[in-house]
Amino acid sequence: MPFAPLAVVPLAGSGLPGHFTAVMRHHALAACLVTLAFALLAYRMRAVDLSGAVAGAAVSFFLYCSSGPGGFATLGALFLVTIGSTRLERTRKRRLGIAEAKQGRNAGQILANLLVAAALSVAALYASVPRLMLGAIAALAEAAADTASGEIGKALSDRVYLITNFRRVAVGTDGGITWIGTVSGIGAGLLVALVATWCELIPARWTAAAAGAAVLGMFLDSFLGATLQRRGWLSNSGVNFASTIAAAVLAILLPA
Repeated sequence: MPFAPLAVVPLAGSGLPGHFTAVMRHHALAACLVTLAFALLAYRMRAVDLSGAVAGAAVSFFLYCSSGPGGFATLGALFLVTIGSTRLERTRKRRLGIAEAKQGRNAGQILANLLVAAALSVAALYASVPRLMLGAIAALAEAAADTASGEIGKALSDRVYLITNFRRVAVGTDGGITWIGTVSGIGAGLLVALVATWCELIPARWTAAAAGAAVLGMFLDSFLGATLQRRGWLSNSGVNFASTIAAAVLAILLPA
């Protein structure tokens, strides 16, 4: 596969730290160039504000260095899902007062969605534990699932139900779910997991675990939104961060 991560054999006596350093150095220059260009593009498209561009570039750099072009391709799939679903029926969302900010997502929002995946990717390389990479992919897939379900649901459906009691609520209510949003979220999570599999970041037998954990994390995100976020105990970014952690842990623990 063209995006397969670099396999570097550690020098005799160097151990895992030597292997980790070799891989990180090998990808460093390409990571700098690609992630800088990616951050500038996202900023120009108003997908992120300045703080979001800086945070995104930093997190993407470590993800690229630790997992190679395949990790960046998987991140690219998440980016496309985010852009497409966020811009869908943007006029309607603005009219309802539930659209994302015009200047794009900020650093807190970016880190809430990407930090867990980047940290686990680096840890997987350093410790040589493939299951940690599975957790990283599940975290990215959960971010895609959550974004797609929320944004597409707000764009295309007026029948919104609170996840805790399935009572009808207004569009944009924290913890509200829709049928079309749920189906879209499942598809987005599966897409990211399949891209990671195609790039050989995870074996095919782990695809279902990554996608399944992402979907469970998506539902947890809605549950936390309906409970802790509505009470003001967690921000939206806090809910997103907790959900990516949950998806990663679930994927690592699920039999696959």
